[in-house]
Amino acid sequence: MSSMARARRAVTNNAAVVPRWALQPPPAFPDMSIGLLGGTFDPPHAGHVHISEMALKRLGLDRLWWLVTPGNPLKSPSDMKSFASRLHAARALVRHPRIDVTGFEVATGSAYTADTIAYLRRRYPCTRFVWIMGADNLASFHLWRRNREIMEGVPIAVMDRPGYRLAACASRTSHRFANAYLEETDASGLKSMTPPAWTFLTVPLSSLSSTALREAGLNHN
Repeated sequence: MSSMARARRAVTNNAAVVPRWALQPPPAFPDMSIGLLGGTFDPPHAGHVHISEMALKRLGLDRLWWLVTPGNPLKSPSDMKSFASRLHAARALVRHPRIDVTGFEVATGSAYTADTIAYLRRRYPCTRFVWIMGADNLASFHLWRRNREIMEGVPIAVMDRPGYRLAACASRTSHRFANAYLEETDASGLKSMTPPAWTFLTVPLSSLSSTALREAGLNHN
């Protein structure tokens, strides 16, 4: 099955079970700056909270949204827990007053980041969004569908992760968009920049990962 077919099947399968509170994006207003942290959150853990808090602080954001995706086009749906369980687990974990959990991608009909960003830009044309991702994602970003469109859609903040700094800095994307790089010391201005614009944030590292938790058998439902 193609990655597009897997993504569509994940959206279709989860649309009927998504909680009503997650069908719409959280409130957003003109001139707000909102970070977007997308992922399967399978399972969500303290490391996700840690990088979210660092992004809020270092980037000077008003809020940060966890976008719990209905599926990952690069993974088989059978490898993931149910969307509803991941969504509820994320909401149960988050206690920060400026971090919101949402699963609205189900309602858009797509699990692709490029589609999500395009949807938000249409819906909130005067809100400033910043895409947040780990260094591991930058290393493989050239495999993402319509990756150039993503880079040119919103500023991007790359958060350091153990063992991925060199791979991220040597990635195709970092070389391709080298002229769009913003020094870390100026990261608070990223939200106001016209994309493509990106920065790499060195933060206190957490060794937690969803993959490690699953492999350790700590993700039961």
